[in-house]
Amino acid sequence: QVQLKESGGGLVQAGGSLRLSCAASGKIFRINSMSWYRQTPGSQRELVAHISSSGRTNYAESLKGRVTISRDNEERTVDLQMHSLKPEDTAVYYCNAEIVRFGSNWPHKYWGQGTQVTVSS
Repeated sequence: QVQLKESGGGLVQAGGSLRLSCAASGKIFRINSMSWYRQTPGSQRELVAHISSSGRTNYAESLKGRVTISRDNEERTVDLQMHSLKPEDTAVYYCNAEIVRFGSNWPHKYWGQGTQVTVSS
């Protein structure tokens, strides 16, 4: 069993900052890429930021310069630091990771349960 658990969401005023964290646990052999997505009601889940196993990062254009993704391979965590938040950043933020479990030859994508981020104007 593999689990991803997010933390750090909440209510913040426009212009504020927030740091989200996600911890992976379970019978994990290797974690490949890790990502953060977000979703608002009625919309598709969209990629916020992605980090490869080697640390290469990619960001959504709308968030470049305002978010930073980082990971700790020993702790099996991935963080998302967000600055200059806007009301339109309000969404449920999900952690995603491509993980190879012990006893498996193939990676699978796993999702966390999501954490709500609300930015007030």
